[in-house]
Amino acid sequence: MTKTTTINIVDQTGRIDAILAKENLPYSRTTLADWLQTGHILVNGVQVKRAYKVTTGDTINIVPPEIATTEIVAEDIPLDIVYEDDDILIVNKPQGMVVHPAAGHSSGTLVNALLFHAPLSTINGEFRPGIVHRIDRDTSGLLMVAKNDQAHQALSAQLKAHKNDRIYYALVRGEFVENSGTINAPISRHKVDRKKQAVQEGGREAITHFEVLSRYVGYTLLKVSLETGRTHQIRVHMTYIGHPVIGDPVYGSAKSLPGVTLKGQMLHAKTLSLTQPTTGKELVFNSDLPAYFEAALATLTPIIQNDN
Repeated sequence: MTKTTTINIVDQTGRIDAILAKENLPYSRTTLADWLQTGHILVNGVQVKRAYKVTTGDTINIVPPEIATTEIVAEDIPLDIVYEDDDILIVNKPQGMVVHPAAGHSSGTLVNALLFHAPLSTINGEFRPGIVHRIDRDTSGLLMVAKNDQAHQALSAQLKAHKNDRIYYALVRGEFVENSGTINAPISRHKVDRKKQAVQEGGREAITHFEVLSRYVGYTLLKVSLETGRTHQIRVHMTYIGHPVIGDPVYGSAKSLPGVTLKGQMLHAKTLSLTQPTTGKELVFNSDLPAYFEAALATLTPIIQNDN
């Protein structure tokens, strides 16, 4: 039996999708948008569109679809588990592994491996159990996973409140004059290629901070931190400022480095911090750069900085 969430409109104003985004709900904006279209979110008992503007006295009922028995097969796939307790898992995902099953990827995903290892939260439905946030298939690094619904709700709330540090290392094309900076440019789905995201007026707020770690001839290694977590945010923002992530076939160039064959973008989720949902303890996790990443950096020519 699914639990209905009721929201009474008293003095809130604006579109229903914006109102829902401001509530402390354990569902993503994408999920809520889907439920508006499929009738799982009703206003005064009637289905409305995402652009519907709420008025005083409206009652919004959110009735999630029944969670079907999962048909995902648990698979004995090795996992690099950095940390585990009764509530959460921290996994170091390898490059090339899809996070959850989708069209064309019904097996071999991180979720298939996780289901073999431990029970997972059910909030995100049958195909994304335990998944609080994603990283792209060809991005490696740290990912937090919820083992129960209470932990999932707590971790989702932390993400929404920007309380997690998520630090990536990215090798990008070109040389930076500045040592650090911030990219504040809205992101939404590309108007022509619906499989891509793009910086566009009217998109969702997206803020990326970067710091130069190492300079090479023609390339720069960046430490990148996310203030927001939009789909493909780092890859889109780096391309937007003219420094695409190396090996990115979608937003940059799939061309490999001279003498190096890459299997995806040079982007690694290196550091992750969170508050443990039950104990309230602050936890920080770090991961090493993958061997292929270190090997690629070793082929580059460092630029020697003159301190004078």
